[in-house]
Amino acid sequence: MDTPKLVAVTPREKYRIWVRYSDGAQGEVDLGHLAGKGVFKFWDIGSNFQKAHVSDGGAVAWTDDIEICPDNVYLRLTGKSVAELFPSQSAALSHVGD
Repeated sequence: MDTPKLVAVTPREKYRIWVRYSDGAQGEVDLGHLAGKGVFKFWDIGSNFQKAHVSDGGAVAWTDDIEICPDNVYLRLTGKSVAELFPSQSAALSHVGD
């Protein structure tokens, strides 16, 4: 199974985004836990949070330097585990350290 691709992002109020993925998963994700921290202080300036979009590389982005991994957003949206999203890598990593 291919990893679902991010196909749409719409910024909402209070550091929330609405997202849609290629497998049909869609809904709101709260990014409030990132607000005001590190590079995400950018969101506190004017309407910068409203600049959310899908980058050329498929990430949730605000600028070329401020992006969030689409896989992370997918996991938050669906509640799936890393093992569920990447079963072949999880199996390979389970042998690390043996």
